[in-house]
Amino acid sequence: MDRIRATTRHFGDLDDLYGGGHARRAVAAYLVHDVAPLLRGTGGGSRPDLFRAAGELAYLAAYMAMDAGAHGLALRYYVQAVRLADEAGDRALRATALRSMAVQAREVGHNREALALADAAASALGDCGPQRILAWITGMQAEAHAGVADRWDALLLLRRTEAQLERADSLPEKEWVGNYRRESLQHQTGLALTALGDHAGAAQHFAASMGTRRPVERRTRAMIGLRCAHAHLRGGDAERAAATVLGLREDLAGIASARVHRELRQLRQEWQPYRAAPHVATADSLAAGLLH
Repeated sequence: MDRIRATTRHFGDLDDLYGGGHARRAVAAYLVHDVAPLLRGTGGGSRPDLFRAAGELAYLAAYMAMDAGAHGLALRYYVQAVRLADEAGDRALRATALRSMAVQAREVGHNREALALADAAASALGDCGPQRILAWITGMQAEAHAGVADRWDALLLLRRTEAQLERADSLPEKEWVGNYRRESLQHQTGLALTALGDHAGAAQHFAASMGTRRPVERRTRAMIGLRCAHAHLRGGDAERAAATVLGLREDLAGIASARVHRELRQLRQEWQPYRAAPHVATADSLAAGLLH
């Protein structure tokens, strides 16, 4: 189990640095050829830990496939992660996989499905799960409610997320999903406010999240930065949007992420009316080079 988790952490770092398209096939091969055979016929006290470790790896494979734009494959991996979590008796892992299925649904525009999945994740975990995972899932519920224009519940759930995160920050880390932190909540708030049409507020939260990311989180910082640029652009400030993209030049270089490239393509479409502005023209040239 320890070597599976160590390998998962290693591949997770590569995903953060270079995007899901970088080592996705290597993760899939490791899951199929090295980990899956260990699951067959395994019994005794080690069985739950082995299935839990396999579920965490399947979850990473799903996230990387989603980031690479392979949504059908990502969904199959997420379903595998849910089944492995059930075999391990791990409610937190089950809830985590359902929560990320909600993320995927939101990103492809299936907002009602995203809300149902976020609520299913909350039900799977219950009220007594680890505080940081509770916050992670409540934040997704907030975003999903915003996606269906339910402003009241979205803002209420964001406040609940913040309270849960405060409690989590006062406790030692125990759960394997320990990455939902202040900068994560800022990002989630930005996504919710974007869905609610508050682009100025979203830009502030995206910028706060982007500015506190660890060096290893290049793909995440690039993604959030592009969302920040979108918020500036939709708020009418094309120059600031362009400056934000230009500030991401080093992070964007070498990232293999269909999600990042989709954000770049959308930006190029939306700032067409402003391309005569010098900063916008420079940023557009940068984006064009990254997309070819």
